[in-house]
Amino acid sequence: MPALPITFACGLYDRMLALQTGEVKPDGIDLNFLVMDNPREIFDRMSNRLEFDACEMSSSEYVSRFAAKKLPFVALPVFPSRVFRHGFIVVNRRFVRSAKDLEGKRVGVPLYTQTAALFIRGLVQHDLGIDLAKIEWVQGAVNEPGSYGNPSVMPMRKPVAIKPNDSGKSLSDLLESGDIQAIIGSNLPRALKRNPDVVRLFPDYRAREKDYYQRTQIFPIMHLVVIRNDVYENNPFVATSLYGAFVKAKDVAREKMRFSGTLRYMLPWLPDDVEEIDELFGGDCWPYGVEPNRMTLEALVGYMVDQGLIAEKIPVEKLFVPTYG
Repeated sequence: MPALPITFACGLYDRMLALQTGEVKPDGIDLNFLVMDNPREIFDRMSNRLEFDACEMSSSEYVSRFAAKKLPFVALPVFPSRVFRHGFIVVNRRFVRSAKDLEGKRVGVPLYTQTAALFIRGLVQHDLGIDLAKIEWVQGAVNEPGSYGNPSVMPMRKPVAIKPNDSGKSLSDLLESGDIQAIIGSNLPRALKRNPDVVRLFPDYRAREKDYYQRTQIFPIMHLVVIRNDVYENNPFVATSLYGAFVKAKDVAREKMRFSGTLRYMLPWLPDDVEEIDELFGGDCWPYGVEPNRMTLEALVGYMVDQGLIAEKIPVEKLFVPTYG
């Protein structure tokens, strides 16, 4: 039987590289790996037009669609992108000196429903005691005027003070001028490098992120992998085949990263970083599957309820289709 052609769109992360090169091949699948470095483009093309057989997808957008029962794809517990987010709270220090100062302020965000922003709001609410209802959100692209992509998102489940950035300026420019007082999200404003008043709220973010993980076991999951419904329903073996291949590809990347004869990446202290990661995470710092990620997935769903993206909690194991072997 000929292999099933599957088009998969994803960033070329180290944990995906062996799939792109063909070093790892999914059983029964002829994988066409489309390298796309702009996640927002992938999400919009899949959500709006279902252009791919499978792809990486925003975790929060997937859960929102699942809750609304408007789901044109199913998900695998494979997480191409994870990022701690303490270092992505940038403020104008003329107005914000501490986390508590965020209350009563205007805060820029690329997209209120964005997973990165969701986890940051969960962090400041649950870990730092910030009342999110006292913040006005200004939504738009961080480093250019206008909106952030062309997202198709589900309606909010409760009122939130969100205004579009229609100023003709970027959020970064508004932060410099003081028209907004902070920015949260998935990338950093250019003003951080050019204006001494624009700073990270937590300069010691790495230490804070390590402490946060040790206390909570939350390593924020940005993206998961989805398979278009018709592809999965007609070929259910695809879920198990792809999941197994994603695991193998990640294992290949981990092994190559740990080879000390040469440095795999342009990180001069990579061996020391690997030792630190092993000590903190006790093994695989990037696990796939539901159980190793239960704390993070439950936090994701809980934050979405708190912040009005979904009406009620969803058992996290229901979010993913089964895989075998």
